[in-house]
Amino acid sequence: MHKRVNVTLPESTVALIDRAAKNGNRSRFIDHAVKSYIRQKEKEQLRERLERGAIKRAERDLKLAQEWFAVEEETWRRNKK
Repeated sequence: MHKRVNVTLPESTVALIDRAAKNGNRSRFIDHAVKSYIRQKEKEQLRERLERGAIKRAERDLKLAQEWFAVEEETWRRNKK
């Protein structure tokens, strides 16, 4: 289903769209551009949330790694033989 919307854009933006849109299909071009932009923004937001979470949990993760290091080292030595 499609819905008609009225959007006002600067003439320079319309000229860019017309240059890039094949066969004068502005609607399809704008639809693709908006979806692409939103996907990119969602990826950036996810990356930011993951980074904040990693920083927030860094101290805890380091302590866990230090606690388990001896066990992993021993396992590695046994398997090496």
